[in-house]
Amino acid sequence: MDPPGYNCFVDKDKMDASIQDLGPKELNCTELQELKQLARQGYWAQSHTLRGKVYQRLIRDIPCRTVTPDASVYSDIVGKIVGKHSSSSLPLPEFVDNTQVPTYCLNTRGEGAVRKILLCIANQFPDISFCPALPAVVALLLHYSIDEAECFEKACRILSCNDPTKKLIDQSFLAFESSCMTFGDLVNKYCQAAHKLMVAVSEDVLQVYSDWQRWLFGELPLNYFARVFDVFLVEGYKVLYRVALAILKFFHKVRAGQPLESDNVKQDIRMFVKDIAKTVSPEKLLEKAFAIRLFSRKEIQLLQMANEKALRQKGITVKQKSLCT
Repeated sequence: MDPPGYNCFVDKDKMDASIQDLGPKELNCTELQELKQLARQGYWAQSHTLRGKVYQRLIRDIPCRTVTPDASVYSDIVGKIVGKHSSSSLPLPEFVDNTQVPTYCLNTRGEGAVRKILLCIANQFPDISFCPALPAVVALLLHYSIDEAECFEKACRILSCNDPTKKLIDQSFLAFESSCMTFGDLVNKYCQAAHKLMVAVSEDVLQVYSDWQRWLFGELPLNYFARVFDVFLVEGYKVLYRVALAILKFFHKVRAGQPLESDNVKQDIRMFVKDIAKTVSPEKLLEKAFAIRLFSRKEIQLLQMANEKALRQKGITVKQKSLCT
């Protein structure tokens, strides 16, 4: 069996330890329903080469606005934007809101490349005002891209999706905040035992739920996040809610009746997600996520619209600058 063909941005030893590569497979599926099943089952999860091909295909098929920056744009602008800075010292765009770039299995060169790509995205998407999920998305895609330019193009296509039925990544504070409120609504309705625990141990339960995207885009280990992302590219945003609810259910199951490890439940959940391999496998996490008999895409859209309307009425559309975090 040929060894997997990692690019120059990946630390081979870390990657081998994180995701076992069982060699290439082919994917000849065209039906959406079958593709959903294969994504959920992890059909391409154990072939580095095949996952790269599948990402390329799924992202290429995303319906995008007419003018979407591609790899050639990156090649044209990266030199001007990065200048003489060393990649590791490049500032991150303001819209990532001080989010740390997850390194996953990237080497130093890969970490610098993520910063370069994020700055070039900021240059091409001046309308993005708040997108803390983007560093994790770019970092993941870089593991499965030939070069920086291809990774940039993939991220741009995800950001440029213009299919109203296929919401992908929040790009404004209003969208992000209403997603947090929507997640809180879903927890209250579908995970009542976990919700009671959160109310009991936190001063502001919405502050806990405002962390839900961070659990996925940053705290989950690579082999878990990649499995979530596999399904996300096929099924869209609702997958993120499902997985975050499953995380909360597992957290509640493990921690119910135990004293919390700190007086900060947000921090406890983050640590739980970072070390989730001690509790549950990626397969069991996804199994739990899709076993929740719950919401339709329409229910999510209605909740999201109602929460956005409520935020607008309160005049909360941008993140307020604050001296304290």
